[in-house]
Amino acid sequence: MRALLKIATGFMPHFIALWLALVPGLASAAPDVALVGVIGDKAAVLAVDGGEPKTVKVGQTWNGISVVSVGRERATVKIEGKERVLLQGPHYRSGAASSDRESVTLAADPRGQFFAEGSVNGVAMRFIVDTGATLVSLPASEAKRLGIDYQSGQRGSVQTANGAVQAYRVRLDRVKLGAIDLAGVDGLVIEQGLPVALLGMSFLNRVEMRRDGDTMTLIRRF
Repeated sequence: MRALLKIATGFMPHFIALWLALVPGLASAAPDVALVGVIGDKAAVLAVDGGEPKTVKVGQTWNGISVVSVGRERATVKIEGKERVLLQGPHYRSGAASSDRESVTLAADPRGQFFAEGSVNGVAMRFIVDTGATLVSLPASEAKRLGIDYQSGQRGSVQTANGAVQAYRVRLDRVKLGAIDLAGVDGLVIEQGLPVALLGMSFLNRVEMRRDGDTMTLIRRF
């Protein structure tokens, strides 16, 4: 029995290799293509297998991927002769950006702004990256959706285009963006006039920011 087991075990790798070679699509998997962003209707920012993002214009081919068309937060590409529709999302690099630290790459919209899909206290949140905001800032409606009792926080006011409005300083348990998950982030809840959450410096000070054309990579510092 031991001799039989030894022969069967030694034969198995060769059998698996032969089987993979005979079954189409298993020996070489299709590339994992992510849509990091779009530039109007002219180009798509693509990443393959977690690598560096690349801007590819409509009609161009890169790494065997042809960009057929680009729309709002989506792009149609052709891979190995088949068309696929990709939806835009944050790009999380599979390789280490620097010393195995977590990173995420974002693409600018046509106006040069960087939007990001993340979460606060485990609940999904859409941010705009704003280096001019001292703290991660949330509209009051979003704070209520998160169940934050912000009115028990430190009360103050902030200046907006429509004048001074009430704001409350709070402590956010967790703010997550891709693989970057930070605990204990200072935040601000603004009662009026803020249409979207701002990813401010209380988060950005804890990451390294690298701008490269239409993309920005955030790398966790600590």
